[in-house]
Amino acid sequence: MKLLSIAIPSYNSEAYMRKCIESLLPGGEDVEILVVDDGSTDRTGEIADEYERLYPGIVRAVHQENGGHGAAVNAGLEHASGLYFKVVDSDDWVKESAYRTILQTLRELAGGSTALDMLISNFVYEKEGAKKNKVMKYHHALPKDRIFTWEEVKHFHKGQYILMHSVIFRTKLLKECGMKLPEHTFYVDNLFVFEPLPYVRTMYYLDVNFYRYYIGREGQSVNEQVMISRIDQQIKVNKMMLDYLVEKKPEICRRPRMKNYMISYLEIITVISSVLLIRSGAEESLEKKKELWAYIKQKDALLYIRLRYGIMGNSMNLPGKGGRKISVEAYKICQRFFKFN
Repeated sequence: MKLLSIAIPSYNSEAYMRKCIESLLPGGEDVEILVVDDGSTDRTGEIADEYERLYPGIVRAVHQENGGHGAAVNAGLEHASGLYFKVVDSDDWVKESAYRTILQTLRELAGGSTALDMLISNFVYEKEGAKKNKVMKYHHALPKDRIFTWEEVKHFHKGQYILMHSVIFRTKLLKECGMKLPEHTFYVDNLFVFEPLPYVRTMYYLDVNFYRYYIGREGQSVNEQVMISRIDQQIKVNKMMLDYLVEKKPEICRRPRMKNYMISYLEIITVISSVLLIRSGAEESLEKKKELWAYIKQKDALLYIRLRYGIMGNSMNLPGKGGRKISVEAYKICQRFFKFN
């Protein structure tokens, strides 16, 4: 069995996927690199096949009809044979020194008496044109260099969450919890790091800057104008996260720190949905915003009160054009501070 399976969802990625794959090759025989060609119309599939020929037993090319990012992650998980599972998007890459530290840590933990469910590490926003790159660290919220549980997790800052870039899951855990992301939908990475959490018992945090998250490419899914044009998919994921939280509420409430974290994550996703609808400026978008908040209220009244009347919920629901302008300005401040979009 391989130590780590790494899925690379790839769609028309010929211009940048080599950098991604090359950064993962130093893992050697311990790592299985699954390049998932999601129905590309350029040379992505050929490049995947080329690396499979060059590195047999390490790189595997998986070809499928186009199903979107979620379908590509699903295919990677389906083909994964490693003890642990990681997703690296085809326009991102990893830092070799941190990569080696992570593999060594996974080797040591794999031989221990306690099964590790989730390993967390830092990621770096490699933002186009930025003079200084923002690093997402977790050292104030998580114990370092040892296995811990939810009871030991401290408070996360607003705007700081465990994203797909941060995590490595135990493969069997993802399969046993029935992880299956929706197809032809953007922003499903939020579901990937949300739905497994009630199944996670043990965690380990390595304070290393492992994942390099490239942001700023034209047409990228997290570009603000692109997100506005795909707002229905953002809302879809937002509602799926809410539905999941409500469905699993009895189980989630048994671990208060996990519950607080999951609600806080849902809160920021809802704020992003709200402000993008405001930024759109269309009357139809403002109606969609009202409908989203009404959906939350109908699903869980207590959760609605917590989300709607917190600082961020209030700031997204100020009345009139003046209120919406203040909401957008608050969002811009967050953009500058947290370096997203």
